[in-house]
Amino acid sequence: MEQDREQARQVDAIRRLAREHDALILAHNYQRDEIQALADITGDSLALSIEAARTDKKVIVFCGVHFMAESAAVLAPDKIVLLPNPEAGCPMADMVTAEGVQAMRSKYPGAPVVAYVNTSAAVKAVSDICCTSANAVQVVRSLPEKEVILIPDRNLGQFIASQVDKLCHLWPGYCPIHDELLAKQVAICRSAHPQALCLAHPECHPDVLSQADKILSTGGMLDYVRKSCHPQFIIATERGILFKLQEENPDKEFIFPDYEFICHDMKRVTLDHVQRCLETLQPRITVPEEVSRGARQALEKMLAIPRD
Repeated sequence: MEQDREQARQVDAIRRLAREHDALILAHNYQRDEIQALADITGDSLALSIEAARTDKKVIVFCGVHFMAESAAVLAPDKIVLLPNPEAGCPMADMVTAEGVQAMRSKYPGAPVVAYVNTSAAVKAVSDICCTSANAVQVVRSLPEKEVILIPDRNLGQFIASQVDKLCHLWPGYCPIHDELLAKQVAICRSAHPQALCLAHPECHPDVLSQADKILSTGGMLDYVRKSCHPQFIIATERGILFKLQEENPDKEFIFPDYEFICHDMKRVTLDHVQRCLETLQPRITVPEEVSRGARQALEKMLAIPRD
């Protein structure tokens, strides 16, 4: 009880600091429950990228991982962008470099590079357009070329390739959390809950996706469940999404396969980190202008595509 009261006092202090500094607190759907409860806006990468681009707040507190805060800094160069814990990174984003992208361009000349937002600003800067798991297929379909390079997630890339009439060259990266979920774990879960609909994130292995009723981003999952009359769902993505699923759908049941499904990088941000960064306005995420220019162009091309 005392711990709950202390947390409530800390949340009040954070919100007061946010008002004083004219700050917007953004949180990804995989963040800790208490971080999502605190945030002004929660969402997936696309939703948060849009909010970062259009907010009139002076300060953006990005409760997520490094590449997300970089994207906010690129899209809102006049804002102070804070990443509460700079050690929150993304193993998938680290699997591709700008030099590697240039090497693929040389191997497949004329093929545009579509960069998943789970990449560094330096990689975005040498790409043609970005995509998220929510709009990846739409982005690739919008390109006139019949041949594309997809980086860095091979699983998302294979899913895109199955949905478009284009030759797709894939970078061999992956999300270590989604990629390790086994198809047999999903099959066991489906057998135990035959009436449940299975929703899977496209970062999962194709063998897992083949068992899903719907393949969706985190934002897509939340929207689908919210509109569905179905009472029971198997969720094949990081467990942080459960907070919002339960908050919005208290009468529905959510089941996860027998697998940890925790991204420890996404859980690195704590209330202490958020409070400290608002007290000090540090650590700030900045991107050199020569990198930011190219990354901004790739992100803005994505954001300019009408949403379905």
